[in-house]
Amino acid sequence: MEVAISSAEDVGPAFSVDGMLQARAKTREAIRTIAALVRPGMVEEDAVDMAKRTLIASGLDLTWHPTRIRFGRNTMKAMKQASEPGIVLQENDIFFIDMAPRFAAWEGDGGASFVVGQNAEYARCAADAEEIFHAVRKVWLEEQASGQELYRYAEQQARQRGWELNFDLPGHRVSDFPHAAIHTGSLADFAATPSGMRWILEIHIRHPEQQFGAFFEDMLLDDSSYIVA
Repeated sequence: MEVAISSAEDVGPAFSVDGMLQARAKTREAIRTIAALVRPGMVEEDAVDMAKRTLIASGLDLTWHPTRIRFGRNTMKAMKQASEPGIVLQENDIFFIDMAPRFAAWEGDGGASFVVGQNAEYARCAADAEEIFHAVRKVWLEEQASGQELYRYAEQQARQRGWELNFDLPGHRVSDFPHAAIHTGSLADFAATPSGMRWILEIHIRHPEQQFGAFFEDMLLDDSSYIVA
């Protein structure tokens, strides 16, 4: 078991702490920039095209999974499911961004949810996705929980807030590109305490009855990398 855990957290020859943090910072900045350009009346496919152009213009490469923007009821879908085509963002709506760009040799990966107009449940869902992320991250920091334990805790947190956790987004490795050459297993299956700057924690929650959800993902890092309320 020790050999398997060790190999799961290996990195490639170009791995760099500074490089990984730069990739993360540029990814988070790109998410904010793209979100500010999304407007009611946009068709989801046009928003995705805009996001790709924005990423390239910012000096990032489109790499190891498609750039995704999900509008409205498409926010329910697992990442490997294709969006229903032609969905238009409404005046009061929810959307999320999910991207995995590359900066030089290093992988970025990030996602966040946003609300346009006024809808209290959409706003609560978007906020809860990020809050659950940080609650799980706190358990990782303070209790040295395994990846398996983190996702059990995430499910509890989602249910307490009235949401369902989508286990089709179970977290994954991140590294110097490509991490898939090192390890393709999920964080939710990892039986040991994950190391910092090696894993992406993904939280995708969905309303149990209505057609919307929210998503947040980022690298597992300590509090110094976040503004935590």
